[in-house]
Amino acid sequence: MSAVEDKVKEIITSIVHCEGKALTPTTTWKDLKADSLDLVQVLVQLEENFGIEISDQDAEKLKSFGDLVSYVEAVVAQKAKG
Repeated sequence: MSAVEDKVKEIITSIVHCEGKALTPTTTWKDLKADSLDLVQVLVQLEENFGIEISDQDAEKLKSFGDLVSYVEAVVAQKAKG
């Protein structure tokens, strides 16, 4: 598990109040019974923690935990390259 995945999991579990073991690459927001406010809070926390910006267009495509982790890892890697 990557450091990014660990942090994403930590953020989601604190906001959605679920167990970390409930998060698999295919876990969806619906599986977690997370509402749109939960999702917005998760995205804001991710932006603050990683110093990134997640557009509304991109956010709509992030349907599962795996999607979210892959997206954040890619954006963080791109940012690191400058």
